[in-house]
Amino acid sequence: MTTTTVMPGRRRRPTNGRRGRKSEPGLRVGSRGLTVALLTPAGIIMTALIGVPAVFLLFTSFTNYDRRALFTGEFSVTGLQQYVTALSDADFWMSLARTFVFSAALVAGSVLAGMAVAQMMTKLGTVMRYVVTFVLIFAWAMPNVASSVVWNWLFQPGYGVVNWLLTRLRIFGDMQNTAWSNNTWLAFVCIWMLVVWQAVPYIAITLYAASTQLDPSCVEAAQLDGAGPVRIYWQIIVPLIRPSIMMVTMLSMIWDFNIFNQIWLVSQGGPDGSTSTIGVFTYSTAFVDFNIAQGAAVSVITVIVLLGLTSVYIRSLLRSGEDL
Repeated sequence: MTTTTVMPGRRRRPTNGRRGRKSEPGLRVGSRGLTVALLTPAGIIMTALIGVPAVFLLFTSFTNYDRRALFTGEFSVTGLQQYVTALSDADFWMSLARTFVFSAALVAGSVLAGMAVAQMMTKLGTVMRYVVTFVLIFAWAMPNVASSVVWNWLFQPGYGVVNWLLTRLRIFGDMQNTAWSNNTWLAFVCIWMLVVWQAVPYIAITLYAASTQLDPSCVEAAQLDGAGPVRIYWQIIVPLIRPSIMMVTMLSMIWDFNIFNQIWLVSQGGPDGSTSTIGVFTYSTAFVDFNIAQGAAVSVITVIVLLGLTSVYIRSLLRSGEDL
């Protein structure tokens, strides 16, 4: 049996499986190459799914690509002609203005409803809070195409549940055979309720998470000063969760500006294009009229508008001193 004697005042050198080799704290040599190697698959996928289509879209907007070009591959470069045509089209400007107004209504409704649900969750008990959270996540996880189809069934004339319920309540008279999609304002109301219902879960959960991180001493101090619940919420809680509110507001603006599925599945932009937003206008131009180059130019203009909206959000963050 062999024993090892350790001399006082001396430490044994740590070994790493081999005699005379010191153990190293971590991998340092080639760590940058390892990082690049690990990120390469994700980079390839993002380039294939985002980079290449974006470059092709930008290139197509400078050509006369149309239905004939799909089969023959023959097209020519036209420069800025597609952009000039789009910017001189009255229907384009009408759809853009309609998009701004409708997006503002959607953002206001979804953010205010999300704030109300988030504040309600802070007042619920543990069990009910879990139930509400589960319901919100379930509604949020539902694909918007499936939910839009079901929503459209609810408002169908003749057998729609909403029409039947409103008729029984006798608030607006007999609405059993009312076709919501054939009336501009009713179609907008139907789509507005659908989009707000789909957006509230994310906003509510995000703002509830932000509210749980607040220092309760601020609320307690306001209560000692005699402030009521409404005043505490708007003057104490809302300013403290303002960065989260700005974030969900900006994301809602981007999402609502680009909505297509809900409008197309409910009204298809009708009647007579009165509910056609920029997303529906772009789709109709590119894939209904098959003026693909024109649709690509409108898409590029839309991206530029969204970049302008995003820059406003980033500037507000920098001014408030928040981290990006």
